[in-house]
Amino acid sequence: MRKNKFITSTLILMAGGAITRLLGFIIKIIYTRMLGESGVSLYSIVMPTYSLLITLASLSLPISISKIIAERKIRSTKVLLSSTFIIGILNIILMSIMFFSSKFIAIHLLQNEQCYYLLIAMTLTLPFISISSILKGYFFGRQRMIPNTISNILEQIVKILLILFLLPILVKKSLLLGVIGFILFNIVTEIVSIITFLCFAPKKFTIQKKDIRPDHRTLKEICAISLPTVSSRFIGNIGFFLEPIILTNILLFVGFSNEYILREYGAYNAYTIALLTMPSFFVGAVCSSLIPEISKYLGEKNHTMIKRRFWQAMIFSFLIGFTFSTLIYFYREPLLRIIYNTNLGIDYLKILAPVFVLFYLEAPLMSMLQALGHSKETMKITLIGEIIKISSLSIFCLLKFGLYSLVYAEIINIFVVVFLNIKKIKKIVFSS
Repeated sequence: MRKNKFITSTLILMAGGAITRLLGFIIKIIYTRMLGESGVSLYSIVMPTYSLLITLASLSLPISISKIIAERKIRSTKVLLSSTFIIGILNIILMSIMFFSSKFIAIHLLQNEQCYYLLIAMTLTLPFISISSILKGYFFGRQRMIPNTISNILEQIVKILLILFLLPILVKKSLLLGVIGFILFNIVTEIVSIITFLCFAPKKFTIQKKDIRPDHRTLKEICAISLPTVSSRFIGNIGFFLEPIILTNILLFVGFSNEYILREYGAYNAYTIALLTMPSFFVGAVCSSLIPEISKYLGEKNHTMIKRRFWQAMIFSFLIGFTFSTLIYFYREPLLRIIYNTNLGIDYLKILAPVFVLFYLEAPLMSMLQALGHSKETMKITLIGEIIKISSLSIFCLLKFGLYSLVYAEIINIFVVVFLNIKKIKKIVFSS
């Protein structure tokens, strides 16, 4: 039974992911038409900042909680309450910083005053996303994938309803209000997610008086895993955050118009990258199952099963990446038309689709390193990749490559990160 746990968990997550992604298709089809190219471009320009905020607000707790609970060294109650304590303080600090700095980021860095209101709306969603991430980590650690699957599906259903009935009213009043409303819908969907998780919580789940106080040992254990892990994601998101800032400012400097940058960057993020990463839920399912599974076998010193799970994850991720990248490459125009009702970003798809076969190997490689207790290595690799990407982006922009500067920088980053991850895992797993 135990041997099948990894495969069962992965299949449950993939089935739920397929339904969730199908609903996501519907959401994208509806909201891209409602917001139009201008609304989608405006939303895309603030997305890197939002990704950075979510990374900081959640502190990669799903991974650390999942790993600690899977190892069963500390009581689940202590882990959850200590995580909540960390997240509470972190969100207060982060929200305070954003309320004071959003105007500066919008006007001086993103070069668009309207972004201020979007950044404030994004900040308001952070506490709800953080709480949901704690509960998600708990169920992953218990290898109970059904609560997460149901939660994701309900989130998408509620979002579709909000988009259908509320978004048209907001867009009618103003496009900016429509984009703000679309962001704030995340508060409602995260509340739905939290309620769903609580419904699946153990009936005998009790909180003792001593559990209310943060436990120093538990806090230390959580931070020991979370900080290196979040450092890796933080570095990646810092690069993503700097991406539109560097792109906008350098391209403006060399003579490109603000309208061109906003349109093409919106097309790149909202259409090209969104389409290329749509099948990523398959790989995400593998990674979510892989971390607690590898953590267990590591504790048992079962190196045979560690290697077996690694190869299973890699072969599956490669097949998924190859299949979907091929389909996207040959059917890029009809896919863009059907899903987004546009052909913007089609030229970027032609260049990036073949390379994204490798992109799908990044997540399982990094999850493997994290499960083996080498989160610091993922941080170093991510840092090297981002430095090379930002440097390449700056050079290509100065050479007046336009938005292709970002395309080429992305390709270089993928090759570097995958190569360094494989090299490190080969040394850790296969040299012993």
